[in-house]
Amino acid sequence: MVTCRQLFDQKNKDYGTSWRILRLPSITDQIYIKAQRVRTIQDKGTQLVGDDIASEFIGIINYSLMALIQIQLRNDSRLEIPLREVAEYYQKHSEISQQLLNRKNHDYGEAWRVMRITSITDIILMKLLRIKRIEDNQGKTVVSEGIDAGYKDMINYSVFALILMMEHNQNQGNNTVNTQEMNQEQKLQKQ
Repeated sequence: MVTCRQLFDQKNKDYGTSWRILRLPSITDQIYIKAQRVRTIQDKGTQLVGDDIASEFIGIINYSLMALIQIQLRNDSRLEIPLREVAEYYQKHSEISQQLLNRKNHDYGEAWRVMRITSITDIILMKLLRIKRIEDNQGKTVVSEGIDAGYKDMINYSVFALILMMEHNQNQGNNTVNTQEMNQEQKLQKQ
């Protein structure tokens, strides 16, 4: 989550809180694009754009946190929020998601550790489709949790995916080579 927070802070320094203009369904669609890209790369086994899968999971985390902040600030019309203030919102929702992760990890016994990253991707896509349906129904549900629960779950599944990817790389002996270096090496080999 430290990497996610650093990227979020850097982008907010570059762009301000321009993301505040986005309606919640637009954020949901942005997350969907990222998750669909991960699934497409997983299915095809190749990618043509330099951003790796890990960066997409980081994006899913950050956009989900933006959505939670938007929900909290739904009655606040400010487009530009001071960086310190937005960082506090980010930290608050990150901690709430982490607490949820810890509770679920306790109850489920870290079942995610035996999951495939492809399954995690599919679950994130399913959660997105559920959120889209709830959004299309103006937030009305019969028995389901609200959309905020879906965003928190996507944060946690993305964290699981990043941990599994990191552990896989360490098991492969690649813990000292980052993905950008690997991509550069692959480009050189093709030339």
